[in-house]
Parts: sequence; structure tokens; C-alpha cells
Amino acid sequence: MDLFSPEFFSALLAIIVIDLVLAGDNAIVIGLAARRLPKDQQKKVIIWGTVGAIGIRALATLVVVSLLKIPGLLLIGGLLLLWIAYKLLTDEKGHDVKEGNNFWEAIRTIIIADALMGLDNVLAVAGAAHGSFMLVILGLIISVPIVVWGSTLILKFVERFPIIITLGAAVLAWTASKMIVEEPFLKPYFANPIIKYGFELLVVAAIVLAGTLKKKSSHKNEQTAERASI
Repeated sequence: MDLFSPEFFSALLAIIVIDLVLAGDNAIVIGLAARRLPKDQQKKVIIWGTVGAIGIRALATLVVVSLLKIPGLLLIGGLLLLWIAYKLLTDEKGHDVKEGNNFWEAIRTIIIADALMGLDNVLAVAGAAHGSFMLVILGLIISVPIVVWGSTLILKFVERFPIIITLGAAVLAWTASKMIVEEPFLKPYFANPIIKYGFELLVVAAIVLAGTLKKKSSHKNEQTAERASI
């Protein structure tokens, strides 16, 4: 991928959207882990916990980028990312995180929680980077201020504009579809641009439609159960 080409900037934009949508939960985890500490320690815990979490995420993302070059793993990664996109639309995420009682316990909680919750972010960024380590690094640099300062802002925007989640799921589905069509043994079937882009649009539409219908169905069932219990 050429530096500063249209493909480079479209991939970078996809990574930014992915970070905005998926890194918000990690920011909330950091806040929850540090909330019982004195105010003067909270900022230090957030900074050092984030440094540790980002370091682990950087290594994990670079490893995943390398693994995606193995035949068959682009397809598997794409299918996993489609599932993540679908779950993003249908899940109501909670944040059951143990609060840290001291400085080092809070940092440990942040790093472990981020490593576990950041798997979707790692896979998504690795897929969107298309093998470019520079894009991976840029994506991680972008995610740092989001994780450290963006939790409250992201929550407010998501609550006010739920379409952000739909947009994020669409970007994840688009990234997944591009991973699938770039799989070496499938690539010949998508040599025709009409078939290639048609498939990508179909995948995005299918995930957004399926996720939206599932969420509406779940809400309807919850409302029915509430009425029945009254």
C-alpha cells in the first residue's frame, strides 16, 4: 500500500472509526478500575495503566498482522470480525470490573481487562491495516487519547446518536469483507470489480440488517415480558 494514497487514507479512516467505536469500552474499564483511588493517584494510574495496555495491544496487533499473511487466516479473521460487528449491534454491554484498592492493583486490573476486552480492537485494526505496520502504529497512537480522555465523550455521543454504533458495525463488516476477498485462494473469484464490490456491499448490508432486526426483536420481547410481569 502506497504511503498517502487513497487506499492508505481510507484504511486510516476505517481504523479511526474502529478505535472510536471499540476503544470506548476500554476507556470505561480504566475509569472503573481507578475510581476508588485518591484523586492524586487516579491520573497516574490511568496514564501508566494505559501505557501498559497499549504496549500489550501493540505487540498483539503486530503479531496478528503477521499471522494474517498465513493462507486461510484472512478468511477466518474476516468471519470472526463479521461476528464482532453483529454482536456490536445486538449486545448491551455491561462493565463488571473489579475496582483496584491500591495503585499497582488498579494498574494490573486495567492491563488485564484491556488485554481481554481489546481482542476485537486488535483483530479489527490488524484487518483494516492490510499488512501495513505504519497503519497499525498510527491506529494505536490514535487510540491512546481516545482511551485516556474519551470515555465520557464517547458515551454521550453514542447515547445521543445511536447511529454511531451502526456506522461502526458497518465499518467492521466492510473491513471483514475486504479481508475475505483478499484471501489468496478466494481472490480469483473476486477478480471482477463488480463481483468484488457487490460482495462487500452485500456483506455490510446483511450484517447491519441482521443486527438491527435482532436488536428490535430483543427489545420487543423484553417489553412483552415486562407487560406480562405487571
